[in-house]
Amino acid sequence: MAKILHIFRAPKKRLPMEELEEVRVIRNSGLEGCAHARPGGNRQVLLVDRETLEAMDLQPGVIRENITTDGINVNSLALGQELRIGEIVLKVSAVCHPCDQLEKVRPGLRREMRGRRGMLCRVIQGGMIRRGDAIEKVMMARALPFEEDSRRGGLAAK
Repeated sequence: MAKILHIFRAPKKRLPMEELEEVRVIRNSGLEGCAHARPGGNRQVLLVDRETLEAMDLQPGVIRENITTDGINVNSLALGQELRIGEIVLKVSAVCHPCDQLEKVRPGLRREMRGRRGMLCRVIQGGMIRRGDAIEKVMMARALPFEEDSRRGGLAAK
């Protein structure tokens, strides 16, 4: 079962992240008290998996993720995928591309992290999350194809 391993927030930009046992996550914004919360944006919460960090010999939080996961391949999540974590629902909104800040952690890390930096999410439903909370993929709604085309004698819209 996938779960939260660590939770981090930045009290101020460019300062070290602080680790939390629990935090309130604000709908359409991000983690309460995090300098990187972005109301209305697509970059509200950053997920990174433990497996990627271990493979790259990195400690949780050092690459400034908000949530370190265990048991889910974050980098393979589809854009638009929704995740239920504790009381919240996140929607995967973008691939996180490595930035120059990673070079401060280790020279060459920006290049090493290409395709492995994690996924950015929007907060669809706010609430509390706690270390150890389960992470579940929410079934994505699929559009059903029309069986008949109304222009070819099918059901006409009224």
